[in-house]
Amino acid sequence: MTVSNPVSQTPASQLQLDPSLPPSDSQQRVAAFMRGIQDTICQGLEAVDGKGKFRQDQWERSEGGGGRSRVMRNGNIFEQGGVNFSEVSGSQLPPSIITQRPEAAGHTFFATGTSLVLHPRSPYIPTVHLNYRYFEAGPVWWFGGGIDLTPYYPFAEDAVHFHTTLKNACDRHDPEYYPTFKRWCDEYFYLRHRDEARGVGGIFFDYQDANGKLYGGSNSCGEAAAYSNSKGATVPRTWEELFSFVQTCGSAFLDAYAPIVERRRDLEYGDHERQFQLYRRGRYVEFNLVYDRGTIFGLQTQGRTESILMSLPPLVRWEYCYEPEAGSREAALYDTFLKPQDWVNWQG
Repeated sequence: MTVSNPVSQTPASQLQLDPSLPPSDSQQRVAAFMRGIQDTICQGLEAVDGKGKFRQDQWERSEGGGGRSRVMRNGNIFEQGGVNFSEVSGSQLPPSIITQRPEAAGHTFFATGTSLVLHPRSPYIPTVHLNYRYFEAGPVWWFGGGIDLTPYYPFAEDAVHFHTTLKNACDRHDPEYYPTFKRWCDEYFYLRHRDEARGVGGIFFDYQDANGKLYGGSNSCGEAAAYSNSKGATVPRTWEELFSFVQTCGSAFLDAYAPIVERRRDLEYGDHERQFQLYRRGRYVEFNLVYDRGTIFGLQTQGRTESILMSLPPLVRWEYCYEPEAGSREAALYDTFLKPQDWVNWQG
């Protein structure tokens, strides 16, 4: 199941002469792609679920722009899930942007993106998150995003399939994308106050622009930075090349996730497994409210709160000083799957 690309390429005659700058129709093209991928993913997920349908809420932002939020509840597979599109603009940059890119200060901004979080009812089907976005402010522009998988009762073949699909998508554009962005994902989706990963990772990238630098994060001592630096200077990429990469990544979602759902949807489980799933969902809440950049950006720019917080699970619980029983399936999650692994070459 592959997402079709709803955006045609702009003819060469219409492109900017300076390849480091976005084309004059950059905002319209990226927003059209983000709307289109929301449509296609929602159609694919409804087909996978077989019962649930997405409810759409259109919203507007007083300073500029708006979006459409789509939420599914109480489906056959998905207890709750949302797929959001937003396109916002304004004159007041949020602190989270100025801190990372101070050269954007003083300019109006434009941001668009599509994000999703799916919380299946079965503990054997992992939660999945996706977000791809684009930002402009005066001379500053970049693409960012990624996708990651959060299992509760994990299966190695699912992690291998997920990562292999993402690597194939990345390799269509640059063989260094996956090894860099996989490491970046492992570092980003990490709960520092728990000293554990959120799940089995995927890919994550931000601040991808024409400067040719693969890693643009703040952890200069991490593995992603070290790997990127070991490759030396990279060839500067044009706006068109980066947009094409984001399109390929977005189009890989259903191929990466739907086969996992199909493999696990009929597995029987009991209350023990359900209670562990609800406990582990608490980690998802903690990450999204403490660390997630999309949540912070949305709240700082006064976006629609219901849409921003649709990523939170419908049911969750916490337990004081929980410890999994040694040798249990729950312990396997902590011992193996919440530690970074080379899933593409997994031999376990």
